[in-house]
Amino acid sequence: MSANFVYLASGSPRRRELLTQIGVPFQLLTVIVDESIVPGEAPEAYVARVSILKAATALTVRPARQAAPVLAADTAVVLDGKILSKPTDAEDGVRMLRELSGRTHEVLTGIALATARGVQSCLSRSQVTFRAIATAEAHAYWDTGEPHDKAGGYAIQGRAAVFVADLRGSYSGVMGLPLYETAALLESEGVPRWLL
Repeated sequence: MSANFVYLASGSPRRRELLTQIGVPFQLLTVIVDESIVPGEAPEAYVARVSILKAATALTVRPARQAAPVLAADTAVVLDGKILSKPTDAEDGVRMLRELSGRTHEVLTGIALATARGVQSCLSRSQVTFRAIATAEAHAYWDTGEPHDKAGGYAIQGRAAVFVADLRGSYSGVMGLPLYETAALLESEGVPRWLL
């Protein structure tokens, strides 16, 4: 059955902007789930599990009269196989940037679309290379306030764009919602976008 909109199970302004960019009608449906990393869990498994959990949980609380699908996503910044979560304070944020400085890291985004028939999911994988970042510059970036609530302690669409020497993969995926994969999932459920 085709739906004329999708529920977005996310509080992220960036995900709202990205869905708007491709002309997808949506309504917000905020849910809170446990996003703790399970000991020994691979980063790919983590983002897949959390995005599926968000979508499945939101499906149970969507208004009964609306059969629209639920879209959810989860993004992780990964360096040397370890997930860099949101920084806890200035020291943590600066430490993360110094670890990313002059190196290539991975950004993984799991996307999930839940309907009464089940959950479809996929994974976006991108490689981001940062130029060298001096400690003073890392502190100055922290002081802008931008990285405080961002996975890995940076926002590629913001001031941190000046750190990016190379990107291989999905820019929108690094922002938190890979549009190629998202559009394919939504199309499978008949959710309209700008060209439909």
